[in-house]
Amino acid sequence: MTRRRALVVRGGWEGHRPVEATDLFIPFLEVNGYTVRVEGSTEIYADATALADTDLIVQCMTMSQITGEQVAGLATAVAAGTGFTGWHGGIVDSFRACSDYLHLVGGQFATHPSVPPCDRRGGEQDAFLPHSITITDHGRQHPITAGIEDFDLVTEQYWVLHDDLIDVLATTTHPTREWQPWHRPVTSPAIWTRHWGAGRIVVTTPGHSLDVLEHPSVRTVIERGMVWATRTASAS
Repeated sequence: MTRRRALVVRGGWEGHRPVEATDLFIPFLEVNGYTVRVEGSTEIYADATALADTDLIVQCMTMSQITGEQVAGLATAVAAGTGFTGWHGGIVDSFRACSDYLHLVGGQFATHPSVPPCDRRGGEQDAFLPHSITITDHGRQHPITAGIEDFDLVTEQYWVLHDDLIDVLATTTHPTREWQPWHRPVTSPAIWTRHWGAGRIVVTTPGHSLDVLEHPSVRTVIERGMVWATRTASAS
């Protein structure tokens, strides 16, 4: 059996522990028939030959920068059938200044609301809020999220700016709070897919820390998403 080829691209802001986070999923890929290559920068995206031979890209690269050549190479590969997936800031808080990348992914981190001012202590837990991830009707039928029930987390709750080319599998709702300036609840996509040319993209917004990535529902979604995004026979 021909092994599929996965490329893990990791780096950027160390707060999301890109090495440890991606290391959680490399064994899953290997057990499921992938040969895994790991790169510590986006320079590989400018290598058209390498990307043409790649069936799946798993990216964990928070913030950072990307060149025009690199993002063009990534977008070309995805349009030709290479799958693209990731979680949290490693995919939707990447390359903030690059509009072409934002266009490819279809959503961008805007903020994660905080606890009341009187409870803030100046650490990352200031943004840890209890919230729910709600599976949509479409998500209940989709192979990535079928059979997964709504679940609760206490971690960063991403507020995402997005377009309507994404297919939303799960949402999360930011309620009104007296210390916040918005005046009605705001629902953001929490898990989505996107078809781009012959390629498939999967974004999972939970995943700030290793314990969240190890949550059974989050981990299942990410692992199923990697398989679903992988190049299909029709794209080969």
